[in-house]
Amino acid sequence: MRIAFLGTGRMGTELARRLLNEQDGIEMTVWNRTAERAQPLVEEGAELAATPTDAVANAEVIITSLFGPDDVREVVIEPQLIPAGVTWIDTTTVSPNDAREFAAAVETYVHAPVVGTLGPAREGKLGVYVGTPDDARREQAMSLAESWAGEDKLIGVEAAATAAIGKLLANLALAVTAEGLLEALQLGESEGLDSEVVLQMLDITGLSFIANMKAPFITGERNTDPGDFTVDALAKDAKLMEMTSTKPLPALTAAIGRFEEMQAMGHGNQDFSSIFVFRNKG
Repeated sequence: MRIAFLGTGRMGTELARRLLNEQDGIEMTVWNRTAERAQPLVEEGAELAATPTDAVANAEVIITSLFGPDDVREVVIEPQLIPAGVTWIDTTTVSPNDAREFAAAVETYVHAPVVGTLGPAREGKLGVYVGTPDDARREQAMSLAESWAGEDKLIGVEAAATAAIGKLLANLALAVTAEGLLEALQLGESEGLDSEVVLQMLDITGLSFIANMKAPFITGERNTDPGDFTVDALAKDAKLMEMTSTKPLPALTAAIGRFEEMQAMGHGNQDFSSIFVFRNKG
């Protein structure tokens, strides 16, 4: 199968690499706005294209992993990049309205956002929602997405917008539990507890997942640069949630405030654990 993969940032690189390593008979052409970031995949057998148009020439499937919906419009929709009849699998995090727009513009559109960070991506243990009303294309996309998904984490749905809201729900949980962990650290500090003690005490609570995932950053075992999931990326996703909801989301609004504080401090391209690591330095 000839695959064009557009967008080889942190997550895109891992998704493309899994396909190269786990799927038989894959011929892959890759494109990225910054070509150097695609070089590791070239060294593993992919071919580098100079432009998106060059990348999709002769492709049987096109996969995009871009930063956000505006990038999808710029790279794919406005230049009418997708050839007629070619399946387009978009893993970019977008809103349900964005997904509906893209599905209306390109009849072969399949929305397949992934849930998880770089660690699960490297192990093929991400969650993946695959959304389209086209049964055949959904099956085709799910067959490829098996390389990305953990057991029982590959979910087919009948609309691109449904897949989009699934991803936003997942990242809502991430954003608001991050806010909860930050407040827990601050509450513990108010009583003189250091972060290691607070993390230990949280291990029997509902915050244990986020606390255990981000503990290496909080305790200094890992650096937030480059990290796994950036402040900029989670802030962008959180604002898509705000735009989608018809009701106030106060916990999410508080989390967005934390992300914007980190962006103002210059930590936007670092792991969102920055909100914990630099919590007392604003």
